[in-house]
Amino acid sequence: MLELRGLNAAYGQAQVLFGVDLDLRASEVVVLLGRNGAGKSTTLKAIIGLLPPLSGEIRFDGERIDHLPTFEIARRGLAYVPEDRRIFMDLTVRENLEVGRQPPRADAARWSLERQFELFPALARLATRRAAHLSGGEQQMLSIARSLMGNPRALLLDEPSEGLAPVIVEQLARTLLNLKREGLAVLLSEQNLGFARRVADRACIIERGSVRYAGSMAELDADPALRDQYLSA
Repeated sequence: MLELRGLNAAYGQAQVLFGVDLDLRASEVVVLLGRNGAGKSTTLKAIIGLLPPLSGEIRFDGERIDHLPTFEIARRGLAYVPEDRRIFMDLTVRENLEVGRQPPRADAARWSLERQFELFPALARLATRRAAHLSGGEQQMLSIARSLMGNPRALLLDEPSEGLAPVIVEQLARTLLNLKREGLAVLLSEQNLGFARRVADRACIIERGSVRYAGSMAELDADPALRDQYLSA
C-alpha cells in the first residue's frame, strides 16, 4: 500500500534522511524505532508532504505522491496524526470530528460519528466538551478519531504514546489493534518499545537517517545486542 524507495530529505542544508526504504501493507502495523533525532518524525513528514523529499520515491497504492501537496495526499486516503496532535482547542469534541469529515471511499472503512463513539467511548461522554478541557490521553484519542473521519486507508502516527499514563497507553494499543482488524494500515513513530511490541507486526530501526534494521518484532526481540546498539539510551 505504501512504499518508500531511496528517500532522501533535508531541512535546509542539513540532510536528515539517507536512502530510506520502507513498505507498509493493509491490515498491518509497522513501527519506526530509534533515538531522538534519528529521523523517525522526518520520515512521516516527508510521506505526508510536509517536507518535500530531496530525491527518491514515495508511492501510495502504486501512485507516486512525493510531488503532491499534503491536502492532495490526504484526499487519496492517507491520514496523519502529528506528535503535537493539532486539534482545535476552541471547538468541542463533536465539532473537531466534523471538521475531519471526508466523503466515503469505496476501498476503505466508513467512519461515522456513531462508529467513532463506539471505538472511543470516552469521547462519546465528552462530545460537547471543548478540546482545551480534555486530558492529554483524551486529546490523543480525539486526534486519531478526527483523522479517521476522513475514511483513510492508511494512518501515520507520530509518537502516539508519548506523555500518556500507562492505562491510557494500553487503551491506545487496543484501539490500534481494532483498527488493524478493520483493514487499516498503520505506520507509527515510537520510542516506547513495550507499546511497539503490543501493536506492531514489523519494525524499522532508523539511526542517523538510515535504516539499520527492518524485520519482524519477534526477530528484533530475539536480538538484544541489536536493541542495545540502536535503542538504548
